[in-house]
Amino acid sequence: MSGSTFGTLFTVTTFGESHGPALGAIVDGCPPGLALADADVQADLEARRTGQSRYTSQRREPDRVRILSGVFEGLTTGTPIALLVENTDARARDYERSRDLFRPGHADYTYLHKYGRRDHRGGGRASARTTVAIVAAGAIARKYLRGRLGIEVTGYLSGIGPYDLECVDLPAARRNPFWCPDPGRVPELEKYIDQLRRQGDSIGARVTVIGRGVPPGLGEPMFDRLDADIAGAMMGIQAARAVEIGDGVAVARQKGSEHRDELTPSGFLSNHSGGTLGGISTGQDLIVHVAFKPTSSIRIPARTIDAAGRPGTIVTTGRHDPCVGLRAPPIAEAMLLLVLMDHWLRHRAQCGEVVAPLPDIMKGQRAGPARGRNA
Repeated sequence: MSGSTFGTLFTVTTFGESHGPALGAIVDGCPPGLALADADVQADLEARRTGQSRYTSQRREPDRVRILSGVFEGLTTGTPIALLVENTDARARDYERSRDLFRPGHADYTYLHKYGRRDHRGGGRASARTTVAIVAAGAIARKYLRGRLGIEVTGYLSGIGPYDLECVDLPAARRNPFWCPDPGRVPELEKYIDQLRRQGDSIGARVTVIGRGVPPGLGEPMFDRLDADIAGAMMGIQAARAVEIGDGVAVARQKGSEHRDELTPSGFLSNHSGGTLGGISTGQDLIVHVAFKPTSSIRIPARTIDAAGRPGTIVTTGRHDPCVGLRAPPIAEAMLLLVLMDHWLRHRAQCGEVVAPLPDIMKGQRAGPARGRNA
């Protein structure tokens, strides 16, 4: 299968299936000398792990990571880093009744037409379970970018079904099962998800990711635009259906006098562009929104066909999320981290000795609040 490798200088190749023996990643291009241990990666995997609340899939995987190569005496060597996470709670039997049926909204039909066969056990490579490898690789990028450049990447749930969530307390998002940045609204979200579970249905969601401390100059003005690579990476997450940078689709209703981010000697006055201009980072916060579809694995019967093209009905059993967006923030964080890590290394290689004649006007504001849509 091609298409399993991401990046140019900092590359990540993932492997494994939802109900196979293990998943993992080969990370190549990490600079030598970075202090790295299993615990550094484990922290991010814990944020993504299922079975930690009744509002997500009850598949209980410990997601213990092992670093198999690329680290010696506690430091990266510059050689490929192999990461391995074993599956210990796979239940392929849950999918036996539907092995010959195509699940509506899943990749069963398209996989069969592309490869001539498919892994019916939870979708195989199409399963969101495979994002464990992305999160593990993203943890390496996080440690490097945080330690070398002071970059912080944080995600949260900014919308679910009919609820729009304002970013009242960003750190609080990591302390509740909804990744909700407005703790006061958690009870109503609990009630809403419980109602969906009783109905056997699911719901879509919107996740926002903010990258703070990003220096100006990352990205290219044409085909390797920073915003384009971010959008492509986010669309690589299972169930992602739309990506917005900054104000996103709202720009269609804005006037030029409203949207343009005016400059002063002390910095930009707004951030409607989401931290990029002409495909290159401005030094402002990167603001990315990702919309996730409702999971199609639900108990409500649906019409379908079998492998012979005959009509049928399917009810999806097994352990599934009523809202995949509830576990998406750490995955979206990892994707943004991987893009930033790759672009930083590319920028350093080509323009590392460039000194701009104009000072970085946002340097003093890097830790300040993001100003833009739902930031």
